Amino acid sequence: MTSPLRHVQAAQADGRIPGLQVALHRADRPLWTAAVGTSGTDRPLDDDTRFRIGSVTKTLTAVLVLQARDDGLLDLDDPLGRHLDVPAHGELTVRRLLSHTSGLQREPWGDVWDTLVTPETDALLAELARAERVLPAGRRFHYSNLGLALLGQAVARLRGGTWAEVLHDRLLRPLHLHATTVDPPAQAAVGYLVDAYSDTARPEPRFDMRAVGPAAQLWSTASDMARWAAFLADPAALDPAGRVLAPATLDEMRWPVTPSDETVWTRAFGLGLILFQAGPRIVHVGHDGAMPGFLASVYGRRGGPGTPGAMGVAVLGSSGTAEVTNELSHTLLTAAVESDPADIAPWRPGAPVPDAYRSVLGPWFAEGFQHVFSWHDGTLQARFPESPADRPPAVFAPLPDRPDVLRTVSGRETGELLRLTRDAHGTVVRMHWATYRFTRAQETFDGVS
Repeated sequence: MTSPLRHVQAAQADGRIPGLQVALHRADRPLWTAAVGTSGTDRPLDDDTRFRIGSVTKTLTAVLVLQARDDGLLDLDDPLGRHLDVPAHGELTVRRLLSHTSGLQREPWGDVWDTLVTPETDALLAELARAERVLPAGRRFHYSNLGLALLGQAVARLRGGTWAEVLHDRLLRPLHLHATTVDPPAQAAVGYLVDAYSDTARPEPRFDMRAVGPAAQLWSTASDMARWAAFLADPAALDPAGRVLAPATLDEMRWPVTPSDETVWTRAFGLGLILFQAGPRIVHVGHDGAMPGFLASVYGRRGGPGTPGAMGVAVLGSSGTAEVTNELSHTLLTAAVESDPADIAPWRPGAPVPDAYRSVLGPWFAEGFQHVFSWHDGTLQARFPESPADRPPAVFAPLPDRPDVLRTVSGRETGELLRLTRDAHGTVVRMHWATYRFTRAQETFDGVS
């Protein structure tokens, strides 16, 4: 089986990438890193060399937005104009902007990629009336750097600082992402355009994204970004107290809102995150990034047998055209699990089932179909008996002071209530889940067994 290092070496050679830096983070193994090529400076290419990560920046801005939501500063369905004084497009909602379904044009007004001059905040907002709504809101996916830039500025206003200050205080410092910076440090690599028909590599210019910074400004290392990818995939492992963001909020961000292609449903957008389907019930969550001379790909892995906790990879390269950079992240995540799967945890007996739920366990019927209720990991669960083992069950939690009414907290019918009906002896004889009647024997809808 091909080793991770050989995958990296082949990508650097085949993609003709001047410098390639990679890191793989997982909870059960030491951090793995590799660097192949040159930094383009007097400094050697090593794990501390900094690369521009482009639109991976959006994932950090998105987390800042959800932090603000969880702190009660905004609602995802708020119009942008409620939090930012804009001359146009203020009715677009935070949710639409996060999921790239607002219909707002891709870039700020003007030919910023010709001039490499982006607006300051006041100009960005003042010129917003000149930006087009190229699609109706909610019509379909349409990627917008402008949309994420506006959200970054809105969060900065809500927090009473600049986007860079809020980012540092609320994300970079608490998650120990010390090598991630807004400005290029002394260790910054040179980004290149590699000529299509020769071995010439020409340096690309650096420029400041200024007010568009929340969409694409950051510099970082593969080690920092692999840790960030691991956080996106498994936040409880890196932030067990949920001080940065509650795991349930990351679940919300990872839910696919819209596919990015109407015919090939392997990639979708959640709330500021790309979701890449890597196999049955296997999702890579993160983002790619591109800036002149640089490509980046940062993803965490969720699901699938052998996937360890807190698994994330970052691939950073100093060529702006080597698409193998983006492919390598997914290759490495898959290869790492295949060649070195997580250890299998032994099964151990659990605590007894509470008396209140013993009579719930076993088969029940609704709509003519059998469902099996069981008790695992301290929770009541339900699933179809024919469901694949890797399909998550529905999980229930009792309402406070109402043990016979439970809320579905994950899986099928999430959010719906399960109501238990008992006989005179306290045995559960009937249930209603999402209002559908559940009985021990098959019944027609009019109650005939």
